Amino acid sequence: MAQTLLKVSGLKVAYGGIQAVKGIDFEVREGELVSLIGSNGAGKTTTMKAITGTLPYGGGDIEFLGKSIKGRGAWDLVGEGLVMVPEGRGVFTRMTITENLQIGAYIRKDKAEIAKDMDRVFATFPRLKERAMQLAGTMSGGEQQMLAMGRALMARPKVLLLDEPSMGLSPIMVDKIFEVVKQVYDQGVTVLLVEQNASRALGLADRGYVMESGLITMSGDAKVMLSDPKVRAAYLGE
Repeated sequence: MAQTLLKVSGLKVAYGGIQAVKGIDFEVREGELVSLIGSNGAGKTTTMKAITGTLPYGGGDIEFLGKSIKGRGAWDLVGEGLVMVPEGRGVFTRMTITENLQIGAYIRKDKAEIAKDMDRVFATFPRLKERAMQLAGTMSGGEQQMLAMGRALMARPKVLLLDEPSMGLSPIMVDKIFEVVKQVYDQGVTVLLVEQNASRALGLADRGYVMESGLITMSGDAKVMLSDPKVRAAYLGE
């Protein structure tokens, strides 16, 4: 069995007096694409923020590469390979595409390898290469999503966390983003994908977890879950 890279055990997260995550367990193994699905307000983004060190957690633990991340800063975790593309993309709007990608590699010193990775990102996202000197703020939402993913790849993630990558995008751009997620996964990157678009997320994943009201209510093989009547009724409108 592949090595477990990320393990969440009994995780509880509260903020603003609300218990948003109520004691959840899941894991991501090397080489997997794991989808965490659920409706808006289920606690998915809160979970992602706790995993990346941007939101403190109260109970339970999160282990990355076999070590607890409790109390560690997000910048520290990025250096070890735990990298997130946040909901809403978060690109640096007044910087060019190239500058945004360079920021993704700010913790690295291997200039020759950084240049190779830049070429690789441009090969994955030809649209970014065409517009390398364009300001990120002048791009469409889908193009900014590609840039945010490219920037994360520049950090050479061991686990890439994608938080709602298709949110607010046109159907054509949603297709493109999911193509790119598959491409990144096929290149050997381990992915944890948080998505409201359950059919697309489970269609791509090896395993899935369903989150409702701060709890994980179902888990299993993604293709089996995709044909489960309860999942179909709740998330696929059937």
